Amino acid sequence: MIATKFSVLQHVCIVPFARATRHRSFTVSASASTTASPSRNLTASSSRAPHVDPRVLLGMTEHDLQQLAVEFGQQSYRGKQLHHLIYKRKAKEIQDFSHLPQAFRNDLIEAGWKIGRSPIYHTVTAADGTVKLLIKLEDNRLIETVGIPVEDEKGSMKLTACVSSQVGCPLRCSFCATGKGGYSRNLQRHEIIEQVLAIEDIFKHRVTNVVFMGMGEPMLNLKSVLDAHRCLNKDIQIGQRMITISTVGVPNTIRKLASHKLQSTLAVSLHAPNQELREMIVPSAKSYPLDAIMKDCRDYFAETSRRVSFEYALLAGVNDSVEQARELADLLHEWGRGYHVNLIPFNPIEGSEYRRPYKKAVSAFAGALESRKITVSIRQTRGLDASAACGQLRNNFQKNPLLIEPDHKKSQPDVAVAC
Repeated sequence: MIATKFSVLQHVCIVPFARATRHRSFTVSASASTTASPSRNLTASSSRAPHVDPRVLLGMTEHDLQQLAVEFGQQSYRGKQLHHLIYKRKAKEIQDFSHLPQAFRNDLIEAGWKIGRSPIYHTVTAADGTVKLLIKLEDNRLIETVGIPVEDEKGSMKLTACVSSQVGCPLRCSFCATGKGGYSRNLQRHEIIEQVLAIEDIFKHRVTNVVFMGMGEPMLNLKSVLDAHRCLNKDIQIGQRMITISTVGVPNTIRKLASHKLQSTLAVSLHAPNQELREMIVPSAKSYPLDAIMKDCRDYFAETSRRVSFEYALLAGVNDSVEQARELADLLHEWGRGYHVNLIPFNPIEGSEYRRPYKKAVSAFAGALESRKITVSIRQTRGLDASAACGQLRNNFQKNPLLIEPDHKKSQPDVAVAC
């Protein structure tokens, strides 16, 4: 999950409304997500945008839906009903809106409106209960999302949805499977939100936590990510502090995110205690020096009062020595206090030269940080046998994040890659 430099291109869609002029005045505040094509310098804009269709109900606020109902000649309370059907009943087709008049449903369909839910193309379940979903988007591209159930000591379940923000990833970090599959486009607002609803459908349980740690670099699709974040918080009612936005670092975006003063967690993928080693592991680091990232993280804390979490993938013999742990502690102390480090033992991927460190090395690294008063956690590996663990998501149906063959022409899948 990560990405490179982009120049913004927005697609404006003119919507042909049915049923005469009474529908023409309605303007939807849809998120026109932008996309990217890799280049040498890392920025937050992009050049390959998907076709953005504003006639999607998923992601709209209750106020937007009330306005839509009125523009279709209905009373505003029909908009509240739409909101309930989309976010509580989780309807997938407009014809499933059984509480609405048939004429209203027909008007919506004739005007080209849709809910914005995509079919699940494939499901894999790991022995530990983790479920990986492949979701088939309208343009036949596939994205992955993961549901991670955890039961606490009292027997209640916490369900985390790990969601994607792009189809593939252009950054090609050396240890991550996602970048090996190439990059296609940004996801639209509803394509992010629907991943959470799909996880809830599979588990028949409410999602309690959302992490933007799936395919892609969230900061390179920040508008759609923020729009989806608003919907997840306000409409689906997941607390902001239960949402984590992860980034490898895109210039200017941490500052932009801070301006929104979210109470969600910012997780920065660091993976190295110095610039030289970081450039070896994360090629895009050349465009965003370590000192610049640390300054932005310090400013982020000052602006939001929210502690930044640092993700650190442990690669055996590369960045997992006690000396490197001490160097990392010195770096964090230099730029502030109260940082948290989340250690992630490397999850093996096909064709990678990296190895997973032994538990003894992981414990020694964590101990060296703790001895220097750095808060540390070690991420529990989940879904390994389903190829759904962090940095290891595999897509056996689409070698590159390009168009899949139509169903009637589909042949046996070959080897693949994903998030």
